[in-house]
Amino acid sequence: MIISRRSLFSRILQGLGVSLIVNQHLPVAQAAGEESARDESGPLIVRVTRPFDAETPVREFTSFLTPNHRFFVRSHFGPPPPEAVSEANWKLRVGGLVEGSHEFTLTDLRQMEAVTITAVVQCSGNGRAFHRPKVPGVQWERGAVGNAQWTGVRLRDVLGTAAVQAGARHVQFQGADRPVVASVPLFTRSIPLKKALHPDTILAYEMNGRPLPILHGAPLRVITPGWMADSCTKWLTEITVQADESTGYYMQTAYRLPTTPVEPGASASGQSTPVEAMVVKSLIAAPQEDETVKSGPVAIQGMAWSGEAKVVKVEVSLDEGKTWESARLIGEDHPYAWRQWQLVWNPRTAGTFTILCRATDVRGETQPATSPWNPSGFLWNGWDRVSVTVAL
Repeated sequence: MIISRRSLFSRILQGLGVSLIVNQHLPVAQAAGEESARDESGPLIVRVTRPFDAETPVREFTSFLTPNHRFFVRSHFGPPPPEAVSEANWKLRVGGLVEGSHEFTLTDLRQMEAVTITAVVQCSGNGRAFHRPKVPGVQWERGAVGNAQWTGVRLRDVLGTAAVQAGARHVQFQGADRPVVASVPLFTRSIPLKKALHPDTILAYEMNGRPLPILHGAPLRVITPGWMADSCTKWLTEITVQADESTGYYMQTAYRLPTTPVEPGASASGQSTPVEAMVVKSLIAAPQEDETVKSGPVAIQGMAWSGEAKVVKVEVSLDEGKTWESARLIGEDHPYAWRQWQLVWNPRTAGTFTILCRATDVRGETQPATSPWNPSGFLWNGWDRVSVTVAL
């Protein structure tokens, strides 16, 4: 019996306890494009079916680079119709406070100096499901993050072609994706000009040495190394240089953090600031939750990152944080990428054990036991924990 891709995907979702729900209001071309794009993804944990939001099982993070088809997927509206981002039709427009507006094709960009940056990309809500009390939004657990090599051109080189004017302070991005209802605001975000002009901020057209997949922003996306993914606009078509930060909903209301602590469960009523840099964080990739292991030696391994700062230490506890043992940092060491780590554990008794980990960066910032609560559930970086059973 021949099973269509759609049927196979539906069966996979059902096995995960998720139904395949098709939004009847989504334009036919866009729905077909998203369904085709989803076939590119690998073994992901689906959190939302439309638009397709899915996270990577943490067991996949034992490799330094996260393969494209296993990289988490996040968008507000789903990818645009394929024809909107085809190389024949696509153009990047640069305007605003520049000496002259410019349009670039992919051919134009590929003729500029290419650079490759290895960087973690992480959804701001990664870990949202662990906040107590619970907060609304996609209930990401641990896998809305990945580490990849991004190849493209420096944003400052593109802006240099257009010649930024005096008085410019921010750079706004807009992608080709569109909400299904006209009253829903566009996903428009901006970053400070200083970050835009940093030599490591790029416009990427390749991911892990291959053309950028549609689910990850093809043909072009922003990569702001060390910052959360809400600044890494996908399906990029518009860059506007301006004096002030974006006035859109996703800049002024969404993706913001209170500047003062908020009582858990309360509404934020004071001042807030845009979500920008990542915070120090680590995860356990092996052994896995509820796994049964034999008495020693057991390799505990994972990864740690801290946005724009270097991770200098990872520690592991097997007694609920009473004592900690330093893990060994291993593998490749690049700015903005995560650092792999390993600790060999020799359990000598049978039973159930909880493994905790925490990371410390060069600034002295260490993961807290739990993250400060905020109404949007952003920037969770509490100690990671995995329970295992030791069988003698």
